[in-house]
Amino acid sequence: MSTPLTNQPMQTHTLSAERDPMGAAILDYQKEQRAGRLRVRSSMFEDDEMPVAHLFRSQNEMPLLEQKALSLARGRILDVGAGAGCHALALQQRGMEVCAIDISPLSCEAMHLRGVRDVRCINLFDPRLTPQQPAFPTGFDTILLLMNGTGIAGKVSRLPMLLMRLRDLLAAGGQVLVDSSDLRYIYEDEEGHMDIDPEEPYYGEVDYQMVYKNLRGKTIEGDSFDWLYADFSLLQSTARACAMGCELVAEGDHYDYLARLWREA
Repeated sequence: MSTPLTNQPMQTHTLSAERDPMGAAILDYQKEQRAGRLRVRSSMFEDDEMPVAHLFRSQNEMPLLEQKALSLARGRILDVGAGAGCHALALQQRGMEVCAIDISPLSCEAMHLRGVRDVRCINLFDPRLTPQQPAFPTGFDTILLLMNGTGIAGKVSRLPMLLMRLRDLLAAGGQVLVDSSDLRYIYEDEEGHMDIDPEEPYYGEVDYQMVYKNLRGKTIEGDSFDWLYADFSLLQSTARACAMGCELVAEGDHYDYLARLWREA
């Protein structure tokens, strides 16, 4: 499947606290060691519940693909969509230099409380996040996008925008470590054939909405958002179109994988 480059702009906003259910759940858990129900809605799947404690996992509790990604991280590191900061903390404890970014102000507050030293509430696509900043004048040596990092693109048409943004933030010789999943298993029949309409949008494009009922009984609803699960062949072909190399590092047990990307000369 080829992916055309697009001029469609990516959003650069951060969330407001009033529309930040996941951040509210993370901050509740940080302050109270417990949280209310964080529900995940989708027009494509049944409602689900996200265990907030999972966002506070230690390195030993992480899936093997995440542990592998952390073992490969080197140099100056950018942790994109850092959430509760579990990856940033694990790397920081190893003496590594990590900048954790998230669009959730409440998540960023929780990371500060947890001891993550360099936390920034900023969108990956915000032009203020540039390699020319004094803190990282030559770019990042490793950029982490974990817990389905391709999701940030939202749509296949915006995947090139994501990869080109990451490429621009890399230092010479730098790498991007990203995980994702191939949702083909949802549409495969017993013989392994895909039961999807080729005229429909890419099967890895989904939509989500988070809803959180906090410890005080207040319900916080987030806006619906697009999320992209990219199979490896799609990621690799898009990377090539963006002048990036892409290799499969490891595969998980359930159609998930870890990939490494780099800027080609």
